[in-house]
Amino acid sequence: MATLRLGDTAPDFTADTTEGRIRFHEWKQGSWAVLFSHPADFTPVCTTELGRVAQLEDEWAKRNAKVIAVSVDGLEDHHAWKGDIERVSGAPVGYPIIADHDRTVAELYDMIHPGAGDTSPVRSVFLIDPSNAVRLSLTYPKSAGRNFDEILRALDSLQLTDAGPFSTPADWQPGERVIVAPTVSTADARARFGDVEEVTPYLRYATEPAGQPTPA
Repeated sequence: MATLRLGDTAPDFTADTTEGRIRFHEWKQGSWAVLFSHPADFTPVCTTELGRVAQLEDEWAKRNAKVIAVSVDGLEDHHAWKGDIERVSGAPVGYPIIADHDRTVAELYDMIHPGAGDTSPVRSVFLIDPSNAVRLSLTYPKSAGRNFDEILRALDSLQLTDAGPFSTPADWQPGERVIVAPTVSTADARARFGDVEEVTPYLRYATEPAGQPTPA
């Protein structure tokens, strides 16, 4: 299929995982999902990545997000590899790892790129909201490990901006000022949000509303 675009419905699928057989939309029902691919089991970069995701278990939970990994390797390899991941990271791998041996999921989400060297997935990440819409996608080459703190930050930004007429500036971190949407006048913004700094008529900063997740 064509590359997924932001706002598209994330394709549903049924797959065997290390946590049992799942139907994706049913498994994530009511939650955000972080679907991420890794090229192969028993590889060094992937071991550090899956370990980091395991270490962030509480952070995903705070954001009502479920994480799920996908690889074209089989369940037997996934279960054997989990021991290495847990030893390296010091954290249990409690999230499912999909056994995508027939590449169904990898192809649905366009994770196998011609010219990438083989038929294993690149390092893709999809943030999918509770309504099953794709809200963010990232693709890294196989040689570059992902920064999951940045993925958490992006998730925080999406959840914050869904809750109000805001956007987030460059390098924003939770707790920092947000940008008031251009659809809100400065006068209305000050009435609603209190202290609003007008840098230009279209760039206005306000204090982040309370109740957002704290950074990892």
